[in-house]
Amino acid sequence: MKIMKSICPYPGCRAHLDLEAEQEVINKRGHWLATCPSCNLTATFREKEAIEKMEASFERRKEANIVEGGAEFQSPALMSVLCEDVRSLWNVGSIFRTADGAGFSSVYLSGISGSPPRKEIEKVSLGAEKTLGWKYKVNPLDFILDQKALGVQILGLERNENSTLLTDAIARNELRKPLCVVVGNEVSGLSPQVMHYCDLLCHLPMRGHKESLNVAVAFGIAAYLVSDSFH
Repeated sequence: MKIMKSICPYPGCRAHLDLEAEQEVINKRGHWLATCPSCNLTATFREKEAIEKMEASFERRKEANIVEGGAEFQSPALMSVLCEDVRSLWNVGSIFRTADGAGFSSVYLSGISGSPPRKEIEKVSLGAEKTLGWKYKVNPLDFILDQKALGVQILGLERNENSTLLTDAIARNELRKPLCVVVGNEVSGLSPQVMHYCDLLCHLPMRGHKESLNVAVAFGIAAYLVSDSFH
């Protein structure tokens, strides 16, 4: 049995916890899958020390005025994308470039997702980080709850027992503007806490042996399907 000090990621809770867990519940990001004993909601939990380091880094970046940038921010944007823990800076850059090409106007970055100014992002985005408005926060739920309060539909890109084919959702006219597409970590996908607040969970068809696509590739396909459905 292992014990980890953590903080509940749900904004309405934020309880400080001592979690007990068996090794098998720890995912490939070192996060623990557990139910918060305070709010009784399932989530993946980071170590408290890691959360505090991320929040301290965010405060330093905020003081340096580098937690948002690009074009004038539209809120709510008619189409936006939220990255939860997209580790690769090259994937982040690709998502910026695709979002611009597909007609999205805003990019939200959270968790361990990299944010401009980074040369790795700029090398792939080719300036899209300047044509789109972008913002960074540590907790993706802060963005999601703000956007839902503005009437934004939250579409999670994830394949599980509760998801539906994106093309089927489009055919049933289930998508509406304003809409935010949420993509997750390259290995573990979207967290339970993010999926808890999604209005729709959709996936792309996988016709080979692999269960998922690279996150930037998946977003590229989904972004154009979504964009075309509104035109």
